[in-house]
Amino acid sequence: MNLEELKKLRLEKKLEHKKKKKAYYLKSKAKKSIDYDKELNDTDFILKIKEIAKAQKKHVDNRLDLIVEKMKEYKKNKKDYYLENKDKRLEYDKQYREEKKEELREYRRSYYQKNKEKILKKQKENRLSNQKE
Repeated sequence: MNLEELKKLRLEKKLEHKKKKKAYYLKSKAKKSIDYDKELNDTDFILKIKEIAKAQKKHVDNRLDLIVEKMKEYKKNKKDYYLENKDKRLEYDKQYREEKKEELREYRRSYYQKNKEKILKKQKENRLSNQKE
C-alpha cells in the first residue's frame, strides 16, 4: 500500500464512523423525544409543576442550612482571629497615630471646618433629644 491508498482508506473509515455516530445520535434523540400533548395535559401538568416546586424548595432548604453553618463558622473564626491579634492591632494603631499625628490633626481640622454646620446641627439635635429623655 502506498501513501495515497492509506489516505483514501483513512478518509473512508472516518466517513463511515461519522455516519455511525450520526445514526446513533438520531436514534437516541428519537428515544428521548417528548410527547407534549401527553406531558402538558391539565392534571399531569399541575402535578409536575408541584413536584418541581417541591424539589426546588427542598434543594434551597438544604443549601440554607449549609450557608447558615458557614456563616456561623466564619463569625467564629473572625472572632477568634480578632481576639488573637487584639494586642498587635492596638499596638499598630498606637504607632500609626504617633507617626501620623500631625497629618491626622490637620485632616480633622479641615474636616470640621468643611462640615461645621452639619456637626453643630447634629450636636443640637442630640442635646434636645437628651433633654427630652
